[in-house]
This record gives sequence, structure tokens and C-alpha cells, in this order.
Amino acid sequence: MSELENLMSKLLELKPELTKEDVEEQIKLKKEKIGAGYLTDQGALFLIASDFGVTLAEPLKVEMSLKDLYAGAKEISLETRVLNLSPAKQFSRKDGSPFYLRTMTVYDGNSTASVKLWDEKANLPGVENLKPGDLIKIIKAYVKSDFDGSPTINIGSGSNIETADRESEIPTIESITKDVSELQEGQKDLVISGMIDGVISGMEFTNSRGQPGKALRMRLKGKDGSGMRVVLWGKDESSIPNMISQSAKVRLLGVKVKSGNQGLEIHGNDATIIEIEGGKEAEPVIARILSMSTSENGKNMILAVDNKKNLYNISDFSNSTSICAEGDVIECMPSKIYGNSITLDDNSFVRKLDNDESIPSLSQIRTKINDVKVDGNYCIEAIILKVPERREVQTKTGESISLSEMFVEDDTGQIWVKGWRNQARLIDKCELGEIVSITGLNAKAGLEGRIELFVTAFSKITKKN
Repeated sequence: MSELENLMSKLLELKPELTKEDVEEQIKLKKEKIGAGYLTDQGALFLIASDFGVTLAEPLKVEMSLKDLYAGAKEISLETRVLNLSPAKQFSRKDGSPFYLRTMTVYDGNSTASVKLWDEKANLPGVENLKPGDLIKIIKAYVKSDFDGSPTINIGSGSNIETADRESEIPTIESITKDVSELQEGQKDLVISGMIDGVISGMEFTNSRGQPGKALRMRLKGKDGSGMRVVLWGKDESSIPNMISQSAKVRLLGVKVKSGNQGLEIHGNDATIIEIEGGKEAEPVIARILSMSTSENGKNMILAVDNKKNLYNISDFSNSTSICAEGDVIECMPSKIYGNSITLDDNSFVRKLDNDESIPSLSQIRTKINDVKVDGNYCIEAIILKVPERREVQTKTGESISLSEMFVEDDTGQIWVKGWRNQARLIDKCELGEIVSITGLNAKAGLEGRIELFVTAFSKITKKN
């Protein structure tokens, strides 16, 4: 007799008014309500017994795989690998007493699951030393439904985690890593790889509860050249090296794919592990200033180019570039370099150098409209064919933001130039028939596959005589 049949007999013995058919129907209803993907017949039977005030004393199956988890399982043990691990956080109960919680994502051959470590288990000796791919054994844990209905493993006072130093059939981190180009909407608990594509930036905000938050934003490019926006909530620049080269390799452990305002996006959280090729110490950069502008808070925003025609966005927080002018060749020691994004602060230095003909000038770096490609950064010179127009655009969140746009051409083609929010003001100042030089434009795919150019915080529009 199977364990399910043993448990069924026990329930019918304790509740003689029930028939086997009654219980089987109740199992069916319970699984339909909670979801067959989260509940086995055996798990449903335990919940039904509880509804009738009966406790089934027989132990559940203690050794199981992640795909067999269901809410209500107790004293389970399983072997799995670590995918990522969050820092321990302190919270307060309703009575004001503190408690600690740490979350971890684990995986086996075909599934992933979230693990919650409570109170003293959040600070188990050695838990902070666990690394992605480490083989562990979870002992005597219990399973509850998370807020999204998925079964979550809980490590409480009677549970434990042990490292396992042996060979396992559970795949390694390397073998489950997916390239950015392979991702699809709805995937979660992923390990992904790609290359830095453009700027890495931090963001601070206030959430819906009025609490301050932070996030790290970047863009990654896959093997096929396609790019995807990344937002890592709860992360900041302390999570990454100070020196990150353009096209540096990146691996993110514990992310999901969802639809955003501009297509699919990769989202992570404070448990996401970031691995980026780079170093702690920045290296000096020699480049020519193509354009300089000043932000609303007085910060110098500079577009520059080096002798390999790499474009750099330089944010000067220290006013150390006040000695410089457009066209100057400078050497700077940044505090941080993230791809093509350079930060100058009070720990940086800048000096002007003699002109270096190996570093191209603005006229040499300009791109013809016909040569513009999606996701590239460009400087163009063109004539305005349509009067710039401004309109308000409603986002999915209900926010109304300004968008200005103008239609321009050179001797090779025509293209739309657009600016959002503060950048819309740059376009507003332009007029029909003017010839303009525009620096720091980013190319994106627009409607019907048409490429459009967008003004950035590092852009400058100069009218030609």
C-alpha cells in the first residue's frame, strides 16, 4: 500500500462519515483552488485532514526535489545548489520585538525555489560564505506559500543547512547560465551573461510607502548584438568595481525577465549577485572634448573621444574641467569608469595636454545619417526640415512627460531627433531651416522598425552660421 493510501485509510478511520470518493473529490477541489503545480495529492490530503480537525501523524516524504515542493510540507530534507544569497535584514514584529530574515535562491536539475532563513538561522555560522553553485543540504525545513502563491522553503529553529562536499548530478552555475539574447518574458531565477553596452548609473527614489530606495541601471548586449535594459533594485555603485571597461563581461545571478516601457527588461534585487570584469583602481584617460554643457545643478557634462574613437560621457562633480574648452585634449584620472561613463570628483585630477592629431576632432567623429545603427552613440550635422514640436506623453504608470521632436536630414538621409523631459528643451530652441551640429545622440528602434535619435544629458545642439 502506498503512503497516500495509508494516509487515506487513516483519515477514513478517524472520520467514518467520509467516503473515499468524498476525499478524492475534496483533493481535486483543493488542488484546483491552490493550483496543481503547488500541491500533490498527499499534500492536499493533509490540508483536508486539517479542515476536519484531524492530524495525520505519519511523516511526509522527507527527501524530495524542488519540483515536488508544496505548501504545508513539514520536516523536508533536500539537496540543492545555491544560486544567490541576500544580506540578513532586521525587521520588527507587531509587538516591536526584532527579528532577522535572510533570503536565498536555490536550484536543482529542473527547478528553483526561494529559501527564507529566520531569526538566528539568518546568521548561521558560515552562511555568509556560501557562494553560487555551492552544494548544500537543507534539513527538516517546512514549506509555506509565498505572497505570489509559490512554495517557499523556511529554515526555522528546528531546521538546518549543511554544505555538501561531493559530486552531484545537479548542474553547475556555468551550465545554467543563459546569454542575454536567449531570454524570454516571464523567466525568473536566472543566471545570465552579457557585455556592458553603454552607461552604468545609480538611481535614488522614494517608493509607494514613502521609503527611500536605490537601484543600479545598465544595459547588456548579447552574443547576437541585441541589447536589454537592466534594473537591479536595492543595489548601488558599491556593488561593482570602480573600473569597468567598455564591453566588459557581466554575469548576473538571480534575475527575472519582464516587459517594460521599451520592451523586455532584466530585473534583479538586493539578493542578485553581480559579477563584472573590472578593477578597484581607475586608470587615466586621454581624450578630446567634443562638447561641454552644464546641468541644472551646475555640473559639467562632457562628451569626449579617445584615439580609438571610443566616446565617453564625463560627469564632472568637482568643476575640475572649468579650465578646459571644446576641442582641448585632456588627461584625467577619474574616480570611477563604468563602460563609457566617467565620474570626476574631488579625488580626481584633470590637466590639458598639447594637441594630439591621433585623437579625432568633432568633424572627424561625425556620422552620416545613413550610417546610424540601433543602440549606437553618434554626433551628426543636419538641416531641420520640420518645425520642432512638443507634446505630453502618458506613461503606463500615469505619469505625463514632455517629448520634443524634429525631423532633420543630411546628404545621405533623413531621421527624427527626439528629446524627453529636460532634454526636450534643447530641441525647443531649434527652428525650421537651421543647420545644427548635435553631439551625444543615442539611436533606438522606433515605430515600424524606423531608427530614431534621442538627445541625452550629454548632448549639445550648436547652430551653424
